[in-house]
Amino acid sequence: MPISQELECWQETYMKVAAMFGEGKGGVVDKPDPKAGGDVVVVKIRAVPMCTEYKGFKAGNTGDHFGHEAAGEVVEVAQPGRVKVGDRVVVQPQNSCGKCNMCVIGEHIHCMRGRNIREMVEGDVWGSTYAQYMHKMEDLLFPIPDDMSFAHGGMACCGLGPTFGAMEQMEVDALDTVMVSGLGPVGLGGIINASYRGARVIGVESHPYRAELAKKLGAEVVLNPSDEDILDQLRELTNGIGIDKAVDCSGASAAHRLMVDAARRKGQVTFVGEGGEFPLAASRDMIRKGLVLRGNWHYNLGFYPKLMKVIKESKDKIDTYITHTFPMTEVQKAWELQATGECGKVVLDPWA
Repeated sequence: MPISQELECWQETYMKVAAMFGEGKGGVVDKPDPKAGGDVVVVKIRAVPMCTEYKGFKAGNTGDHFGHEAAGEVVEVAQPGRVKVGDRVVVQPQNSCGKCNMCVIGEHIHCMRGRNIREMVEGDVWGSTYAQYMHKMEDLLFPIPDDMSFAHGGMACCGLGPTFGAMEQMEVDALDTVMVSGLGPVGLGGIINASYRGARVIGVESHPYRAELAKKLGAEVVLNPSDEDILDQLRELTNGIGIDKAVDCSGASAAHRLMVDAARRKGQVTFVGEGGEFPLAASRDMIRKGLVLRGNWHYNLGFYPKLMKVIKESKDKIDTYITHTFPMTEVQKAWELQATGECGKVVLDPWA
C-alpha cells in the first residue's frame, strides 16, 4: 500500500465538544472521535439535556468534559451484545460495574466499584455528554420508543428521573398532597411526576418564571419560600394537618427544614437536591412525629419502562417543560440563559 494511502487509513477523525474558556466564555473544541472496545460502545449524541454545569460557567471555570445526560443512537460496537448499531438509546448517568449488589438489583447509581473503561477502549475515554459522540458501557443504554423524540427520551435522565425515583419510593398516588420545593429543571420534573400520579401538588419557588411554569405543568399553587408565614400557608392549604409527602430539589438547608416542619405526622420526605447541613432532632422530628426521611439520587433501572410511560403520556407537558433548544455551537448562550433562571429544561443539539 502506498504511504499516502496508509496514512489516510490511519488518519484520526475529530468531533465537536462543548468547552468553557473562563470569564463567561464558552464554545466548542475538537477532540478525537471515541472508539468502541469490549462491551463499551460509541453513541452518537442527538440530544443533550443540560443540568447544573452552568454553575461552573458562572464561576469562571474552564474545561471541556461536561454533561451526564444524553439520548442518541449506537454507531459502533466492538462485539455482539445488548445493543446494536442503529439502536436509539437513553444514556444513563454515571458508571457501573454491573456485578456488585447494587448493580444487580438495578441501583447502578449506587455502584460500589465502577469500571475502568480505559482498559477496554483504544485512545482517550470520552464519557461526557456535551459532545457529538461518547463512550458508554452497553448495560447503561436503554431503548427509546420509535415514536418518541430524542429530546423527550433524554428526560429519563435528570429531567424526570430523580423525582420519579422519589415518587416511587414514597408511593405517591391520587390521595396525596405533595410538596415539591426548588423548581429548577429537576423540581419542575417533580411537578410533572406528581401530577401524573393524580396527586395534589404544591410548589415552593421564589423565581417568578419558574413558579408560573410549574403551574402550567400541574402545580395547584406555588408559594414563595421567602414568605415568613410559609409554614402557616402550608398548614392552611392542608386543613392544619400538613403535607403528606414532600420532595426538595433545591438543596437549600432552609428547604430541607421546611419539608420536615411542613410534613404531617407519619408523613414522608425525600431529599433530592444536594446541599449543606440542617438542624434535625431525632426525637422531635422523627420519633414523635413518625416521619420517614429518604435520600434519592436517581431511580431503580427496573422501573425504566414505567418512567417512559410517564414521559410518553405527558407529551404536551414535556413540550412545555423543555423551554429552549440550542445548537451546541451556541452553548455560551445556553449557559447564560440557565444562569438567569428564565427557563425550564434546556436541550443542546450537537449537530445543529
